[in-house]
Amino acid sequence: MLPVTILIVSLLSSVSGFVTAPGVQHPSVVTADAGSTTMLKSSSSSSTTADDELVEPSQRDARYGKDIAQYLVDLHDAKSTFDFCGGMMFQMVLSEQLRDHLIQVTKNTKEGEGDGRQQQPVIFDATKPRMHQIADYEQSAAADNSRLFHGREIRQVPDAAGGRGFVLQLSLANNDGNDDPEGWTPQEIEGYDGWGHDSSRVWREGDRLEEEGFTTFKSRFGSEAFALHHRFYLHFDSANRMWLSAEDGCEGTPARSESMFAPLSKLFGR
Repeated sequence: MLPVTILIVSLLSSVSGFVTAPGVQHPSVVTADAGSTTMLKSSSSSSTTADDELVEPSQRDARYGKDIAQYLVDLHDAKSTFDFCGGMMFQMVLSEQLRDHLIQVTKNTKEGEGDGRQQQPVIFDATKPRMHQIADYEQSAAADNSRLFHGREIRQVPDAAGGRGFVLQLSLANNDGNDDPEGWTPQEIEGYDGWGHDSSRVWREGDRLEEEGFTTFKSRFGSEAFALHHRFYLHFDSANRMWLSAEDGCEGTPARSESMFAPLSKLFGR
């Protein structure tokens, strides 16, 4: 067995490219390059696992087909993480109202009722790697829960999957008077400028979000959590991987449940 010090050095060297400098309270997420981010390889197995269906493009398509609503619900229920910047693991979290909405979309699609197929989330093709490239794009706070979503990048969440305290929350856009209590506040909508760089935007602490109307923010994400709101959309890359992308270009792709940081975390009992 390797001495502990050698083991630690080995593990750190394998992930050194992903370590964030200490002392940065509100770091900005660096734009990911869809062509350069590498998916974790699946372990050799003759059977399909839940991870395969959520992560591997061919298995995903075989399981979900065009039912993207169910796919997003299952990613949420599995506490799946998205790999941003080659190692920054963000847990994807749906608000209760958005989850309920997506479940209804799936139901309508299967039963051929309503406009379920029209309400299905859209995954744009690989020729649309940035939000501004999609049809009818405009710089605004508008979202339709299909092509564009309201969301937040939330930091310092104590129980976030992935072990980094990072969450990407998606909520139901405030349409038709059905306000999502976890959705964007009126102040977030009014001041939205997500096409700009994070450094020039307003991060909100829990107290501020609760004063503005998201009254359960701290109970949901922790008293130390803070957030930056973004519009998000979905697109494929040339390898048929799905990316969840913010308007400013920061993006992540579904990762396996066991991150490369797990061995180091377990070594320290975390």
